[in-house]
Amino acid sequence: MSRQDAVARAAEYFDRGDFRSDLARRVAMATESQTGESLEALRAYLTDEMIPTLEKLGFSSRIVENPVPGYGPFLIAERHEADGLPTVLTYGHGDVIFGQEGSWREGLAPWTLVEQGDRWYGRGTADNKGQHSINIAALEQVMAARGGKLGFNCKMLIEMGEEAGSPGLRDIARIEREALSADLLIGSDGPRLSAVRPTVFLGSRGAFNFELEVNLREGGHHSGNWGGVLANAGTLLAHAITKLVDQKGRILVDGLTPKEIPASVRAALTDIQLEQGMGDPEIDPDWGEPSLTQAEKIFAWNTLEVLAFKTGAPEAPANAVPPSARATMQLRFVVGTDPNTIIPLVQAHLDAAGLSQVRARPSRMATFEATRVDPEDAWVKWALASIETTTAKKPALLPNLGGSLPNDVFALILGMPTVWVPHSYPACSQHAPNEHLLASVAREALQLMAGLFYDLGEDGSSILKARAA
Repeated sequence: MSRQDAVARAAEYFDRGDFRSDLARRVAMATESQTGESLEALRAYLTDEMIPTLEKLGFSSRIVENPVPGYGPFLIAERHEADGLPTVLTYGHGDVIFGQEGSWREGLAPWTLVEQGDRWYGRGTADNKGQHSINIAALEQVMAARGGKLGFNCKMLIEMGEEAGSPGLRDIARIEREALSADLLIGSDGPRLSAVRPTVFLGSRGAFNFELEVNLREGGHHSGNWGGVLANAGTLLAHAITKLVDQKGRILVDGLTPKEIPASVRAALTDIQLEQGMGDPEIDPDWGEPSLTQAEKIFAWNTLEVLAFKTGAPEAPANAVPPSARATMQLRFVVGTDPNTIIPLVQAHLDAAGLSQVRARPSRMATFEATRVDPEDAWVKWALASIETTTAKKPALLPNLGGSLPNDVFALILGMPTVWVPHSYPACSQHAPNEHLLASVAREALQLMAGLFYDLGEDGSSILKARAA
């Protein structure tokens, strides 16, 4: 048996409809994690679907309860072939966002897999049931091609709360550090750079949400009687925002942007062009840091966004000077920005501008740390070469994802290099009605992951030795 056989088996698994059957069964499980009302379904996804699937591949599995009450459990599984072999940890999440039933296009529903041309619709097809289903199936094809062996040790972590901010995940990583220890993480989440180009990313930008608040007095007062002598909370807040970010989206606060873009990151991004598909918004070419390319703005720099702004009663404006105003801000940041410094830097900047009435405070949303593996790492070069061998396409290499995911758990808490190979694409509607997976991408992803796992069994030990030298 050979690498070619593993890749061919992956294609056959797709072509005979087995992948579709597996995915349809998993999509039908309404595993919403944001409602707090689906704990039974979240657990069933692990006990009824994941554990039996992994047991067939020789994994031993156990359910780990979430240390945060009210959220779904975790699954930790392991297949140990031999001491001395490299160990890979792979990750996925079986929970999904709200189904948004009734908002999907006619003929579609969140819990039913529906094929329309190249698009397979259903909640979780792209995020993340389809993606971890591809990786599990690829492991199965490699075992078949290698006579029942992978050639490496494999661990798997499936969580059921990623869409709710991964509550408990960091605690589990610390508690189960030994059970989750590995030489490398290979995960799949998020989108490719484009549907036609395989992609590898090595971490993610961090995300820090914070509130700006102005509370001047109790109640509004008639603008005719008091306007001109009472401070307007909305005006103060609007000026505060313009002190933080200018009219072109450029951050104005010292310390909230990177000192520099590392040479290896800049070099990796020279090959990256943002590709826009049908339904994507038109890029504003003059927005953001003016000296950067579009790719550098998203993948190598920090951005400060106004997510929400409210003063008065926008739905029914009154002729009154508003007493309070509030805005929700978000800083997406790359490695080198300490999230613990964000609030002090913002508040000091506002105070210096004479806007001390505007107060900054963290929001309740969890902070995602920024992570990034060196693009020159041996594991990165190995993964790129493997994918190109399978697909005959040069993969896009992103030093980090523009968005955020809990990669800090693996890179910082567990201390392992992280290689992410996404199987979705930017226009998949993953957090909206009509979420879908492209069948063509899924078929290619099954093949490239089979090739990657096969190569891990062949090359993993030598890469470990090279990295240790």
